[in-house]
Amino acid sequence: MSHKIRSLRDSSQALLLCLVLMIHPLKAWSELIIRVTQGNDKPTIVAVAPMVMSGNQLAEDISAIIESDLQRSGLFKTIPRGNMLAFPTDPEDVYFRDWRLLGGEYLIVGSVIAVQQGGIELSFSLLDVNAQKTVFKHSVKGSTSQLRDLAHLASDKVYKEITGIRGAFSTRLAYVTANQKDGRLVYRLNVSDSDGARERVMLKSAEPIMSPSWSPSGDELAYVSFETGRPAIFRQSLTTAVRKQLTNFRGLNGAPSWSPDGKQLALVLSKDGNPEIYILALATNKFTRMTRHFAIDTEPTWSPDGKSLLFTSDRGGTPQIYKLTVATRAVQRITFKGNYNARPSLAPDGRTLVMVHRESGVFHIATLDLVTGRMLELTETRLDESPTVAPNGAMLIYATKQGDRGILSAVSLDAGVKYFLPAKSGDVREPAWSPFLR
Repeated sequence: MSHKIRSLRDSSQALLLCLVLMIHPLKAWSELIIRVTQGNDKPTIVAVAPMVMSGNQLAEDISAIIESDLQRSGLFKTIPRGNMLAFPTDPEDVYFRDWRLLGGEYLIVGSVIAVQQGGIELSFSLLDVNAQKTVFKHSVKGSTSQLRDLAHLASDKVYKEITGIRGAFSTRLAYVTANQKDGRLVYRLNVSDSDGARERVMLKSAEPIMSPSWSPSGDELAYVSFETGRPAIFRQSLTTAVRKQLTNFRGLNGAPSWSPDGKQLALVLSKDGNPEIYILALATNKFTRMTRHFAIDTEPTWSPDGKSLLFTSDRGGTPQIYKLTVATRAVQRITFKGNYNARPSLAPDGRTLVMVHRESGVFHIATLDLVTGRMLELTETRLDESPTVAPNGAMLIYATKQGDRGILSAVSLDAGVKYFLPAKSGDVREPAWSPFLR
């Protein structure tokens, strides 16, 4: 939601209009691109030998995709292909001395073969150059249209083996773009790979779209659309594109957040005169009011165990983050440092709270350790908003500005790794990182 909660008491519609104005239109739109601006001080040096399919030209360069994935994490530096002395595809063909001369610590080799029913199989190995041994051999199968999927799976496997953290390269992003066409605004709800590739437009509208939220299964989105003339919450299948309108109340219908079990949505409604947190049971279409306060309660997000909600409220005089226990509806204030804390998002560990924090009049993305109370500012840019955490808890993506353009940016939760995800042209906002996909 918006940074301007305190100014919205008089009109719940103003809350949504403020959000709309934060999406600045430009003249074009396209896939996201990646620009790593800060990596680990001591990255692991990895070489990814070219992986080919004998007698066939692959539509995607699998090795290049793996290289890009690992570099984007900020924890790895890859050896340029032009510097390689050989292109082995099997561990038995590797001369470790050649790779030590290049400074390599790990080497990835592999190849693609055709299998039954027109499918393909990617076989790849991770080798420890210094220990001169094969760490693992693995293979994944798919179709020729799934080359990028197979490459991301290989990246996930390598990342997990070296770092001990599950890779999130096979996940996806949802985000909203806006541009002008023939003097009118056009909004698009897009879904892409985690690296911005294979962008798909899920909804195109002349009216604003905002607040996308992933279902736990990763096959649906909930979001807010103004296409009916007022804000309404929809859910949409990403496989069939079938949509269903979930709310049609007067006033505010916003900020949908899917419960961890996929059976409920937390959302904000002002149908009773004031923005309050509600829970919608999707099977019965029953709405349960969770908060009762004259202040604005908004931006609900679930805890990983589904037993509580975090939300933003100005009930204490300034926007702060509160915890609501679902079973008892007891409310507890969580944030105290600073006169503005909003847009809560919990990391998968349930301990690290990510939020928009204002310090010295500037909005930054910050984390709060709910156990120790330690706060860490992760970003240095202005007008940072809408943080969304990767399902492995290693990175988060947020919306910010670069010049007069709205872009997405990513930062690790220790602030050691940073990269930008601008569109090749145009504006992009409202990011949402998917869960792990089956």
